[in-house]
Amino acid sequence: MTDTKRTDKNILLKGLKLMGGALACMFSGPSLIYISQTKIKPPIDMVILIIAIVLCCLALYLAYKGINTILDSMFKKSSN
Repeated sequence: MTDTKRTDKNILLKGLKLMGGALACMFSGPSLIYISQTKIKPPIDMVILIIAIVLCCLALYLAYKGINTILDSMFKKSSN
């Protein structure tokens, strides 16, 4: 009996969803950083900047988890 490695489509889909979330955060985080630097009003600037930094960190985390999940779907042995 041969052990064929196949891509687990459910795990691959989960990884692609994570990468989609990372892509959204990759665009919205730097955009909010730019908006916070355009001198709106002082208390709002800091709030927007903090949200933007959190989104940038979230983009890094989601990209890492997404790539890791996609690779797991392709190269991990199934439990069958």
